[in-house]
Amino acid sequence: MKQNQLPDLKQAQKRTKEPTVIERAAMDLPAEYFALGNGKTYYIRTYGCQANFHDTEMMAGILEQIGFVSAPDIDKADLVLLNTCAIRENAEDKVFGEIGILKHDKEHGRNVMIGVGGCMMQQPSIVEKIRKTWPEVNFIFGTHNMVRLPYLVKEAMNAKKPYIEVFSEEGKIYENVPLKRKEEYKAYVSIMDGCDKFCTYCIVPFTRGKQRSRLPEDILCEVRKLKENGCKEVMLLGQNVNAYGKDFGDPDGFAGLLKKTAETGIERVRFMTSHPWDFTDAMIEAIRDYPNIMPYFHLPVQSGSDEILRMMGRRYTAAEYLALFRKLKAVRPEASFSTDIIVGFPGETEEDFEKTLELYDACGFDSAFTFAYSPRKGTAAAKREDQIPEDVKSSRLARLNERVSYWGKKHNEEYIGKTVEVLAEGPSRKNGSIWSGYTGTMKLVNFEPHDVKAGDLVQVKILDAKSWTLDGKQV
Repeated sequence: MKQNQLPDLKQAQKRTKEPTVIERAAMDLPAEYFALGNGKTYYIRTYGCQANFHDTEMMAGILEQIGFVSAPDIDKADLVLLNTCAIRENAEDKVFGEIGILKHDKEHGRNVMIGVGGCMMQQPSIVEKIRKTWPEVNFIFGTHNMVRLPYLVKEAMNAKKPYIEVFSEEGKIYENVPLKRKEEYKAYVSIMDGCDKFCTYCIVPFTRGKQRSRLPEDILCEVRKLKENGCKEVMLLGQNVNAYGKDFGDPDGFAGLLKKTAETGIERVRFMTSHPWDFTDAMIEAIRDYPNIMPYFHLPVQSGSDEILRMMGRRYTAAEYLALFRKLKAVRPEASFSTDIIVGFPGETEEDFEKTLELYDACGFDSAFTFAYSPRKGTAAAKREDQIPEDVKSSRLARLNERVSYWGKKHNEEYIGKTVEVLAEGPSRKNGSIWSGYTGTMKLVNFEPHDVKAGDLVQVKILDAKSWTLDGKQV
């Protein structure tokens, strides 16, 4: 590959009708690469969403295949990778801060190799800033060439200046890539990557490429192997799982995959993220008919104002969203819901914001990821002239978060006195006599254990509730 293969947003925006390439031999490496990391350690710091954490599992698997071993913390590593997120500016600021710390360590004699990859690196301005400001970074890579880590590491070992390789393309599907999973009892399973929605505020279609789905047989084979190895819960991942299979004309779509995954008999099936526009009645029927599809749904609404939703390019109205919410609640009354909301989108009036508060109250979400709008260079919304002042965005965000806390605690208090099933994860770092785990409705429970090990499904009686956690005792 040529040196300094830089990202290109115009190229990243292109979409063709060419079928997605499925690459099954990307990790068929020359023999000399398998000893590349012998005697060396690595540490990966991950920012952003579940897809990024799954990418980190892949990168860790690749590094261990070529001889690296995991370091206990970032200060002990010979190789540090930063797996970045481009959704909001504050995520970028955290990455720049971490690079600054590593630069300082290098200046004071630490011999550490630094690699920066992921979504941020798909943006030309970010790559240019790192190249000019932090030449101590050894290599830069994007979302489409993570599987080339062995080659990137080798090039960087021999390069005297930052080695940059960022592909701007529609993307491929990579199979047979090693994974080092964080836990044995629950697992992320990627079913697709990329997005073709191009919501006006979102950089993801540029950073992740076109929507491309894995074949169902590959996904189900992975789930069955996980189950055979003791896994209790899988999370089906994609930027928009509801659109699964559209790119290769799968007539059953995500509803069919959801049913087949549930039919493997694995104890818990989850999925995220869902775009409301693609949520079908067939999906709702699957959720109704299979009790091992967990009653927790992350359903981003973004705004309660039809005008703002139109300007965002979301393709549904507040009323249509509410109707979908109620359909799901009707088939699984016990379900909990979380959402994403952006305040201060360009042109948002006080009336628009009040409509968001009204929708939040109508749904009474269990939790929400709330954000002040952050312009992403290259997106349509970033070009608008009616940007909202920062103080107004901050005020609206604080008001929204009051609702979030109110409804979160209200719903949690409804659990007091009930006995719920919890997937035990392990002891608390602060208090080893207290364990934690999640209910089927994705409630975090801290509980007094009795003869339990990580991965056990246990019954816990809830004794107290806080805004974001439940306290109980195993029964």
